[in-house]
Amino acid sequence: MKLQLALDRLTKEACLHVISETKEIVDIIEIGTGVIKEYGMAFVREIREKYPDKTILADMKTCDAGKHEAKQAFDAGADLTTVMAFSSDATIKDTLDVAKQVEKQIMIDLLELSSHQRMEELKRLGVELVSLHVGKDQQTKGNHFNTELFSFVNGYGFKVAVAGGIREDTLPEVVEENPDIIIVGSAISKSPHPQQTAQHMKKIMQTRG
Repeated sequence: MKLQLALDRLTKEACLHVISETKEIVDIIEIGTGVIKEYGMAFVREIREKYPDKTILADMKTCDAGKHEAKQAFDAGADLTTVMAFSSDATIKDTLDVAKQVEKQIMIDLLELSSHQRMEELKRLGVELVSLHVGKDQQTKGNHFNTELFSFVNGYGFKVAVAGGIREDTLPEVVEENPDIIIVGSAISKSPHPQQTAQHMKKIMQTRG
């Protein structure tokens, strides 16, 4: 079970501070969509140069031009990039092909997806890793990640990442479901003590393994 630090809606300086505080604890550093839009792929390159041994995810949220955007992310040094599940089959297939060529990974974001038919289609396309994701706008309405969402991905054989306002107090029940990756953003990045918060969350995760 891996801990992914999501950096979004932050300044470059804030991102660098949080990474420096948590780099020994987190398994994956996610450069969020908003950060990429603000600072560009140059920031992904900067993080790769500063942390050559860390796994980096570029949250591109690709929904078209799959081949181009996947190549952009991987050329900048990302190990993973995200593609929206509602994208066309051609887009998803292109990103998977690019990732395979350079031995990288695609994470398919299931944001707002509710179709089991689409899940079957994703499996047939060769998708291996998906993200159960409750978006920020839903969170502002009080809809945070809950473990009932796991039922949507059960039985498909995907590796599963989970995201959506997960905090120290809600983490234990998520850990019980044993996802492959737990994505945490503001609970760590907005903590007055990000290192201690990340350490505590990692400790909770290690109780399950």
